[in-house]
Amino acid sequence: MVALNELRFDNRFTTSLPGDDSGGTVPRQVIEACYSRVSPTSVSFPRLVAVSPEVSELLGLRADDIESAEFVDVFSGNRLLEGMDSHAACYGGHQFGNWAGQLGDGRAIALGEVIDVNGDHQMLQLKGAGPTPYSRSADGLAVLRSSIREFLCSEAMHHLRVPTTRALSLVTTGDLVVRDVLYDGNPAPEPGAVVCRVAPSFIRFGNFEIFASRGDEATLKKLADFVIQTQFPNIDSGSPDSYVTLLKEVCELTADMIADWLRVGFVHGVMNTDNMSILGLTIDYGPYGWLDNYEPDWTPNTTDAQHRRYRYGNQPAVAQWNLVQLANALYPLVGAVEPLQEALANYAQRFETNWSQMMASKLGFRDLEDQKDRDLAEEALMVLQTVETDMTLFWRELAKVNFEASVNKMERCEPLMNAVYRPDLMTSDQRASFADFAEKWSIRHRELANNVIEVSAAMNAVNPKYVLRNYMAQLAIEEAEAGDPSMVKELLDLLRLPYEEQPQYERFYALRPDWARTKVGCSQLSCSS
Repeated sequence: MVALNELRFDNRFTTSLPGDDSGGTVPRQVIEACYSRVSPTSVSFPRLVAVSPEVSELLGLRADDIESAEFVDVFSGNRLLEGMDSHAACYGGHQFGNWAGQLGDGRAIALGEVIDVNGDHQMLQLKGAGPTPYSRSADGLAVLRSSIREFLCSEAMHHLRVPTTRALSLVTTGDLVVRDVLYDGNPAPEPGAVVCRVAPSFIRFGNFEIFASRGDEATLKKLADFVIQTQFPNIDSGSPDSYVTLLKEVCELTADMIADWLRVGFVHGVMNTDNMSILGLTIDYGPYGWLDNYEPDWTPNTTDAQHRRYRYGNQPAVAQWNLVQLANALYPLVGAVEPLQEALANYAQRFETNWSQMMASKLGFRDLEDQKDRDLAEEALMVLQTVETDMTLFWRELAKVNFEASVNKMERCEPLMNAVYRPDLMTSDQRASFADFAEKWSIRHRELANNVIEVSAAMNAVNPKYVLRNYMAQLAIEEAEAGDPSMVKELLDLLRLPYEEQPQYERFYALRPDWARTKVGCSQLSCSS
């Protein structure tokens, strides 16, 4: 463990790639450069709200430094340490299916790359640290509500074993930031905040797209070679084949991530190509959401409410579409379509394999190779939609169903009733669909001679008991905005062990409260931050 001022920086991104030092934070088109050097904006009265102990340990920080004034100054943007090279990245992107041109880090400023305790590089990035050349007409700041959501979800996803960027710290700035939460013409001041995000790299599909769109093949090649050398050292760089292999690996990583999103009921909400990590990490937590009742057509994003492009059930297809845009961006380096198409095919293959294995594990089976098991997987998803049913509770309660032969059919499915929002309104046919599924599931486990206790333990290892439901985050936000951040820390502790029983937090293992059904921040969210 080291003191804060002893962190070792090795800034490969800024030393290896062309940059732009021409104009501070003046909004501009940045040409033939992968980033612009810019410093964070000073804040008036920074206060530490929360720190992730796991991330601070990964970086090798001493415990006493985390509570220091210097830590707060650095991770609020008021001070740069020796070795830091602060900058904002240049990238473009397809937003809601349309090319948007140059976007870039409009409110995120990277501080530099730290060598962590494992000898790996971790980029530190402050979100909400002020304007950059990519902010356009915006202020580059972030508010406390969105920062709490980003901080908590980054760490929650990690502990759920979903590939993700991490969050080191959450700091309030002491300054007010004006935002229009619902884009309805009612802007209001809110407390400002800064999150320090951490990842091996924040490079996105859009980093490649911007140079391809401009015909800047030289910078595109430098970026692709850099990504291969630093993030995919198993690939031999320099030849057209290397870029095809890069695409293949990104396809597989992305398929892994999407399958995990579906496993835990996560909806990203803004799957634009500028929000897709080249490392298959969940990145940019904006208007995300967790399925309460299982509804494949649900999207948490108010901007997406009409067309629902980024709805839960469409995420696999959108990821594939985004990968095609990455393939198009890499085409100038390859010069042939067929190899890229072959690489893209790996996405569908990998996703289908992952989805099948994921559903098998959720049901307590080894695989879905037998048609009986595939049919049960399909029936489970149909039952979830028979009546308003909580996804997280359904899968967790299924592990409590006793599949031994001596149990009465209607009694057998009683645990599943705990996942239904209004069991008193269920018809006899709806109840029968739950009972029939539980009976078929039980018969199949008996056919396989499975052990009830072993199956339950295996299912509980992949079906979380606790997820960051929107209403939970909203409660923490409201308390923090009132000056009490204790629930932020409580949720951080809860979400550290999402698969464990944790009886002290049993109140969070419950159906979404009725008051949260339509409440702002609980049902749908905007991109306002």
